[in-house]
Amino acid sequence: MKLAEALIERAELQRKNIQLFNRIKSNTMIQEGDTPAENPRDLIAEYEENMERLLFLIRKINATNNATPFDENGNVADAIARRDSLKAKIGIYRAIYESAMIRPERYSSTEIKFVRCIDAKELQNTIHQLSKQYRELDTKLQGINWTIDLV
Repeated sequence: MKLAEALIERAELQRKNIQLFNRIKSNTMIQEGDTPAENPRDLIAEYEENMERLLFLIRKINATNNATPFDENGNVADAIARRDSLKAKIGIYRAIYESAMIRPERYSSTEIKFVRCIDAKELQNTIHQLSKQYRELDTKLQGINWTIDLV
C-alpha cells in the first residue's frame, strides 16, 4: 500500500466516524414505545472497529513519515510540520490584513480618525510568498506520497 492510499483511507475513516457519532447520538434516546432507527450498540461496535483500523493506519503513516527522507531539511514528518506552520502563518497574516483593511466610518470631521499601523501592501506580499512556499511544499508532499510504500 502506498502512503497516499493510507492517507485517503485514514481520511475516509475519520469522515465515517463523524457520521457514526451523529447516528449514535440520534439513536440514544427515543420516545417510550418506539424503537430506534438503528441499534446504538451496533453503531458503537462499528465505531470501535473503525478506530482500531485508524490507530493501525496512523501508526504506519507516522512511522513511514519519520523514516522517509524528504529534503535537506529533514524527513517527510519534518516537511509536514513546516507545511502546517506555513498554513498557520498564512491564516494569521490574512486575519491581520483583513483587520488592517477595515475602514471605520466617520460621520463628521470631528470624529476620531483611525490610521493603519501596518503596511498592507507589504503584508499582502508576505502572504503571497508564504502561500507560494506552502503550495510548492504541499505539491512535493502530495507527489512523494504516491511513491512511498507504507512501512
